[in-house]
Amino acid sequence: MTLADIQRTKLWSGSPEALQSMRDRVECRESAAAENRTLTNLALFDFDGTVTQADTFRPFLRYSASSTRLFWGTLLLAPMIAAYRAGVIGAPRMRAAAALACFRGRPLAEVEAQGRRYSETLSDVMQEQARERLRWHERNGDHIVVVSASLAPYLKPWCDARGFDRICTELASTNGVLTGGYLGGDCTGPEKARRVRARFDLTKYRLVYAYGDSDEDRALLRLAHKRYFRWRELAELA
Repeated sequence: MTLADIQRTKLWSGSPEALQSMRDRVECRESAAAENRTLTNLALFDFDGTVTQADTFRPFLRYSASSTRLFWGTLLLAPMIAAYRAGVIGAPRMRAAAALACFRGRPLAEVEAQGRRYSETLSDVMQEQARERLRWHERNGDHIVVVSASLAPYLKPWCDARGFDRICTELASTNGVLTGGYLGGDCTGPEKARRVRARFDLTKYRLVYAYGDSDEDRALLRLAHKRYFRWRELAELA
């Protein structure tokens, strides 16, 4: 029986209080049913090493920069590269320095055009587990978001072509010229979780799924009801 049925009936013989109690129960059921029809799941995917088999950041720098810029950039960054390989400095700091060397002073439109072309090659490096899981979420009608330190010039067109949302590292520019820095910082570690919370009200989703492969994804995984680390589901996250 629906609320409308109760309101239309001529056969109710109980007290007004009992009628109101029944109305309240029906309204509660109808509200819950409507909520279940509208709630979807949120699926948060790291990109490099999770969706893809390997890093896409450094290959894009090599794809984008001229041979002269690559030579001088590698020479100037040689001490930092050595420190990174020795574990003295972390990946976020190394990425920021490499982006500065690669992009500073270049036209934003040029790099965005390169990013669109580069994005067309990324299907070749996707992991099969990622293909299957993305298709599964699509069939479920879930809201898919790629959350990554990867760069917007190539990640945006890749996501747009598939109808996915994305949160990633944006290159800063002034009057159409790249500064070499990031707009809003590097989208990694706790920053991934902060940006997700800023964009989405997680209480509006039935379930939140998260997928990652490195320590940079731990904060992202903590947002989720269902967490997958290197494609294995985690009951708890240390």
